[in-house]
Amino acid sequence: MASTDTTPVLDKNDRNNKHDRNDRTADTAGVGAGLDALDAVTAQRGSLGEALRSKALPPLIGVLVVLALWQGAYSLELTSSYKLPSPADVWRSAQDLWYQGTLFSIIWTSVWRGLSGFLLAVVIGTPIGLVVARIRPVRTAIGPVLQGLQSLPSVAWVPAAVIWLGINDSMMYAVILLGAVPSIANGLVAGIDQVPPLFLRAGRTLGATGLTGARHVLIPAALPGYLAGLKQGWAFSWRSLMAAELVASSPDLGRGLGRFLEDQREFSDMSGVLLGIILILFVGIAIELLVFTPVERRVLRNRGLLATGK
Repeated sequence: MASTDTTPVLDKNDRNNKHDRNDRTADTAGVGAGLDALDAVTAQRGSLGEALRSKALPPLIGVLVVLALWQGAYSLELTSSYKLPSPADVWRSAQDLWYQGTLFSIIWTSVWRGLSGFLLAVVIGTPIGLVVARIRPVRTAIGPVLQGLQSLPSVAWVPAAVIWLGINDSMMYAVILLGAVPSIANGLVAGIDQVPPLFLRAGRTLGATGLTGARHVLIPAALPGYLAGLKQGWAFSWRSLMAAELVASSPDLGRGLGRFLEDQREFSDMSGVLLGIILILFVGIAIELLVFTPVERRVLRNRGLLATGK
């Protein structure tokens, strides 16, 4: 007797095709769900105690270890106390400056010069970097010069700047600019070199050309490399300023950290010398943590390169 079942029967190929389509649909859905999950990530901020343990405790332990080793070397008399005073001696030198009312004025004199010179270097170095990166003949002519200037020690400019400008604030700023501008320009050039050409074509299609394209397309796309150049530019600014203050001396310049360090050297006061070194190091670390680290984290987070909760 013939079967009366009219249900269509799928052959082997049809079944395989159907399974493949189902698998592709499932994969697409999984990718979409993953992207949705990434978009839906929210910042999970830990407690204050967890933040202190993860961020403040390790540096504090490092400082305590250095102080313990320092105190141990002093107690064991590995060298004379004239060459290596104790941490307590350096603390007393800081207290003397505090009671004299000169501690903050010494720090602020150098910080103001360093920050204002760095901002001026940004204003000068940024357009130089743009021109060098985008105009090939200029890059061929000036690019090697910028690389060479970046490798030149900042202190080498101090004698020339003194002869050119005299011992004054203009000389200080000239040394800062000669040290920082090449680093900022080279950082921007490196960042622009890493911008995908597709971004530039899309910008031109939307009418973003010339200065408008540089402002809205080129610099934002090159921001990670540019930020690295800014960080290096600040480091060169600070080093250049300290070199200038160490070498040049004039009542008109005031007393910054570099001049304070040299004065203590002339007085053979090792406690004051170590205090000056510590203060210079403290300012450099403070600017890095308070200015550049938050900006860098924000840039990386906006590009999806850093977890939102960090």
